[in-house]
Amino acid sequence: MKNVFVVLYTVSLSGLLMLSACNGNNKGGSATTGSISATSPVPVGGAKIAYVNMDSLESKYELLKAKREDFKAREEQMEQELQRSYQQMASDAQEVEKKARANTLTQTEYETANKRLNQQDQSLKIRKQTLTDQLMKEQEDFNKDLKGRLDGFLDEYNKTHNYDYILSYSYAGSPLLYVNKQYDITKDVVDGMNARTKKDAEKKK
Repeated sequence: MKNVFVVLYTVSLSGLLMLSACNGNNKGGSATTGSISATSPVPVGGAKIAYVNMDSLESKYELLKAKREDFKAREEQMEQELQRSYQQMASDAQEVEKKARANTLTQTEYETANKRLNQQDQSLKIRKQTLTDQLMKEQEDFNKDLKGRLDGFLDEYNKTHNYDYILSYSYAGSPLLYVNKQYDITKDVVDGMNARTKKDAEKKK
């Protein structure tokens, strides 16, 4: 049985940072975000604005990359489990029909076998839904954690950079049709968030 699951590993930073309005009055303080270049805010129409290229951030943020691979591997594992169960059930059903055609089953035995197969089918449907819901819930939880990590990093980052707005940009689906690379802080965010992830991992050891 193919395509037991819809693709679930759509964990993404896109949409988590559609428009982050950072407090430009958070001056002073020291950033504790790892190795971050100190770029100066660029005034645009009276506001200090920067942007993050979400495509680059998603492809270079190690925690997100690892989690996507984890979700993908687990989805494939779940699909294989269900495929084996459905194949076994199909084999059992064929055997029942074979015996029925050969008149080696009584009517009662045939009805009992069909009842058992129907129950197995129902159990597999429930199992499929349970596994799908479980993976989707874990993905939703990770997305919330991801947004919290991004928001937390930008709050700390902005204490020394003082932007009024940090926008998200992507090559597809972004409301921004053009961005000036002068305002790009993507490398700062990628390096800083990866440094935080590494530091958190070292603390757990």
